[in-house]
Amino acid sequence: MDRYDVVILGSGQAAKPLALALAEAGRRTALVERAWIGGTCVNTGCTPTKTMVASARVAWLARRAADYGVRTSDVSIDMAQVRERTRRIVREFRESSQAALAAQPTIDLVFGAARFVGPKTIEVALTRGGVRRFSGDVIIIDTGARTRAPALAGLDRVPWLDHVAMLELGVLPDHLLVLGGGYIGLEFAQMFRRFGSRVTVVQRHAQLLPREDEDVATALRDILTAEGVEILLSTEARQVVPESGGLRLVCDTAAGARALTGSHLLVAAGRTPNTDALNLAATGVAVDARGHVQVDEWLETTTPGIFAAGDVKGGPAFTHISYDDHRILRANLLHGEHASTRGRLVPYVVFTDPELARVGLSEGEARRQGRNFRVARIAMNRVARALEMDEAHGFIKVVIDRDSDQILGATILGVEAGELMSAIEVAMMGQLPSAALRDGVFAHPTLAESLNTVMSA
Repeated sequence: MDRYDVVILGSGQAAKPLALALAEAGRRTALVERAWIGGTCVNTGCTPTKTMVASARVAWLARRAADYGVRTSDVSIDMAQVRERTRRIVREFRESSQAALAAQPTIDLVFGAARFVGPKTIEVALTRGGVRRFSGDVIIIDTGARTRAPALAGLDRVPWLDHVAMLELGVLPDHLLVLGGGYIGLEFAQMFRRFGSRVTVVQRHAQLLPREDEDVATALRDILTAEGVEILLSTEARQVVPESGGLRLVCDTAAGARALTGSHLLVAAGRTPNTDALNLAATGVAVDARGHVQVDEWLETTTPGIFAAGDVKGGPAFTHISYDDHRILRANLLHGEHASTRGRLVPYVVFTDPELARVGLSEGEARRQGRNFRVARIAMNRVARALEMDEAHGFIKVVIDRDSDQILGATILGVEAGELMSAIEVAMMGQLPSAALRDGVFAHPTLAESLNTVMSA
């Protein structure tokens, strides 16, 4: 049995940079990957979906060309070409990551399915056949998460799709039914509506994106509805029935039962951690009711020397959070620091068009915490650059502490919202008062100069 300084299970956005840092420090490291290097983000998440979102936006702009005084011929979609472009970019990212890992002599890259057979002993059923067993002084679990299949009657009788299968479609759905009104469901709903599909979103909550303020969710719903996406709120899917050429989804609504007929069904109603096959019972590592690995603020599990990073531990399931997990583990394992997750900002972007971006507290969260705050808000139609681009949907909303003038959070629904939010996040990191952005000199005409306006509101 081989022994390593560190064994990493999974190769997501925490694992790869951490393995490289360990290698540079001379630590003998085994990295075990069941399928593809890069984890969800590179292979089935951020990279492919945002590549397809870009294709859908080009189609949308082409259809809107007349709004800009540009005449075009009819727009058609070649889904096979869209898929091939996506595959190419994913392949380039994946191969680049694998090459970087393989180039390090102190990294042993192992492909196969891992399970614990002791507290720090791992057995791997190798992809190419055979079994390897090894142990590590330190173990890091970064096995990610996958789509959770809901308890929906008849689901096992229809060829339903998750976001991974959607990426491989070579044909355009005639009528796509989307189960779930979270960020995955909404990105795919708008994307395929722009490609030309009829799309219906079934959301069991009273609003889209339940964690957002109601005005934000309502504004995004109105934008999607204006593009032709049908959105059913407070609607519970009860049964799915196969039909010739498609399926029928039976739902309960406030107005009574309703049956939806579609050609394809996308299930985007939650994720489940990839821990069920790890045999964590052999380690003493605790998990919650959903199977997420439990960690403290230093990312250590209930078993000393075993850590977890990324989506497998629950909490915010974002690539940049996984990457920050790597920073914490690198600082503590290699440099003896005491870095932790305490107080870290959690920015995120929903890549609808326009984007929805948020960092820090929402208005509702600030109110529930009893903060003494004010809300600075402007509509995007007050932003010159947005008007010039004919992209003036949405608004900017900033939550500001009345006593200190510190920015507590910002929510932006608008063109390039992620970039604007990031500028505000930098101000928050530097503890700048809102007055510093109000009085800052930003180039004209840029979206950034909207920070002058909103902080004055």
